[in-house]
Amino acid sequence: MKRSNQSGKAMVREDQGIAWELRPGGMLVQKRTDAAGGPSGPFIKIKVTHGSYQHDLSILAQSTFGELKRVLAQETGLAPSEQRLLFRGKEKDDGECLHMAGIKDMSKVVLLEDPASKEQKLERMRRDQGMLRACEAVAAVRAEVDKLAVKVSNLEASVHVGAKAADKEFSLLTELLMVQLLKLDSIEAQGEAKVQRRFEVRRVQNLVDTLDLLKARNTHPFSNSRTAVSVTTQWESFESGFGSLSAPRPKTSTAFSNDWELFD
Repeated sequence: MKRSNQSGKAMVREDQGIAWELRPGGMLVQKRTDAAGGPSGPFIKIKVTHGSYQHDLSILAQSTFGELKRVLAQETGLAPSEQRLLFRGKEKDDGECLHMAGIKDMSKVVLLEDPASKEQKLERMRRDQGMLRACEAVAAVRAEVDKLAVKVSNLEASVHVGAKAADKEFSLLTELLMVQLLKLDSIEAQGEAKVQRRFEVRRVQNLVDTLDLLKARNTHPFSNSRTAVSVTTQWESFESGFGSLSAPRPKTSTAFSNDWELFD
């Protein structure tokens, strides 16, 4: 009984327990397997040049260039899709067999990284470096804000116990915080660095609002609930989407009422 199956480019025939396969080029040979049932055949040593590096590999002569790429992926860290293999100046397809291309023992193959893949890696590297610089810039601002936050906290404690503070202390701290806010606005950030910058912007805004409330309380230390002074800081949006301090617009309104009393 004879049975034939065709899978891909190779055709395998079973004739009385003997397996045959059709090699590229039309040659029908007995299919060889090892004791475990895997592929078997002669191994060849090839030299693969990758830039200034050279890799000496042993591989089955009947392997394809795609299989060679998978072996090289472990050696170079380049994914098979990122590799281009050249032999005798011509790029080889993944499905082409090594021995059919003329590769023999000690043959030399050139490995090049795909230009598109290389450009993507460079772009990722530039983006990562930009993010690192942005994170470092935000960290520098955070350190300055930490120092100012301590001063705001000390001033708050002083006001709460009834001590009178000079108005210039509030103004000076507000100006220093606004300087840090401008620094944050000038930082071009993406990803995690953008999240960190947004957090610091809100933190600075909260400290400025706290100073406004403390200044009002410092000015009217004996104000009660009926005459409490309410101070609201208006924030104006930067082009980057973050807030800057803007003086509140004056609100003027004049209301007239006529109350008439009837005399006898």
